[in-house]
Amino acid sequence: MIDLPQLKDELLDVLPYYTSFMTELGCADKSYMDMQAWQSSVSGGLSAYSTIRGNIDDVQQTRSHFVLSGKALARNHLAFNELLQISLEKVRFDELDRIRELMAQKRMRREQSVTGQGHGLAMSAASSGMSPAAALSHRLSGLAGIKFVKQLDDELDSQAAQQQLADKLAAIHESIMAAPRQFLLIAEADMNADMQKNIQQFWPQQKSASAFKGFKPAPINKQVKQAWVTSTQVNFCAKSYATVATEHDDSAALNVLGGFMRNGFLHRAIREQGGAYGGGAGLDPANACFRFYSYRDPRLAETLEDFDRSIDWLLETRHTEQQLEEAILGVISGIDKPGSPAGEAKQAFHNNLYGRTAEQRRRFRARILQVTLADLKRVAETYLQPDRASVAVITSAGKEDMANKLGLDLIQL
Repeated sequence: MIDLPQLKDELLDVLPYYTSFMTELGCADKSYMDMQAWQSSVSGGLSAYSTIRGNIDDVQQTRSHFVLSGKALARNHLAFNELLQISLEKVRFDELDRIRELMAQKRMRREQSVTGQGHGLAMSAASSGMSPAAALSHRLSGLAGIKFVKQLDDELDSQAAQQQLADKLAAIHESIMAAPRQFLLIAEADMNADMQKNIQQFWPQQKSASAFKGFKPAPINKQVKQAWVTSTQVNFCAKSYATVATEHDDSAALNVLGGFMRNGFLHRAIREQGGAYGGGAGLDPANACFRFYSYRDPRLAETLEDFDRSIDWLLETRHTEQQLEEAILGVISGIDKPGSPAGEAKQAFHNNLYGRTAEQRRRFRARILQVTLADLKRVAETYLQPDRASVAVITSAGKEDMANKLGLDLIQL
């Protein structure tokens, strides 16, 4: 786990390709094919990624990290440490043909993700003005990121452009190597002592990074009104409302509200009557926003109206305690869902790193159980006001006139 350093804009734009490519390239005197064979022989694979999270009491304040992760059989722990060290400290960015190939693959996967994950991409776009983490997610891995990778891939036909990208990846790597780091080791208890010795052997004490400047994106709070136009036979619709961070008292009711509206109104209106493959609503506590969505939807304006109608339904209809209990149990089952021992250990480490301690999660769970029908109506009236909604849709060229009538800015994907 390495603290993410402050990066220039031109480097931040290619951060996803740095994290995606670094475990796919050559290291030291080994080619990328040699490294792939080495990875397969001693591990279950390596992955690298970056993560940014808002604080539990203020999503405008963030913490962010670069993570290099992998797993191996216990008997391979010595060889795995060596693989991890070489992969991080000796990675090369001089295999230009390989970088060009990886970029083409990345573009293809990102373009294909629109039809399979369009609802998530639309929600990310609609929420991109809610917090720095949401803005970065949209910029790097959302629709804006897809638009960027298409442009970047189109420019990589010349060797000079490939070298320029390689230089940017190397510059990111240099900054990350100078950043403070820490380690997470998950293993059987009887192997733990030996494995800690291996860490000391392969990862000696790092020099103090006194001049280090961490990544601190600027706060953001703005409405979004966008229609992303691409080649598609269906639509993906999203509305998002700014709400509150996890520690706020209203967060519990907003978490329950998503399932309550989905079960009682949205599923019927958007899927059964509207013909979409799916639809619903839910709180994104990490970015303090409440989001509505539809998936593979034949409608556009009508679905956005159904999102608003669901709020009217909530406020004007007499509801039963059974409906509330079902929504609460849906949230609780997600909180209590067990994972693998290693998975739960990793999750606990990451949660603690971002202030989400076991005690904080127990408090949140207790607040979920105390939510009332009055609470649901109160938070809906407080936060889900139509004039405050951000909207993003993915649609086809034939729907441009409708998007204009809805007051959406057209963006060609």
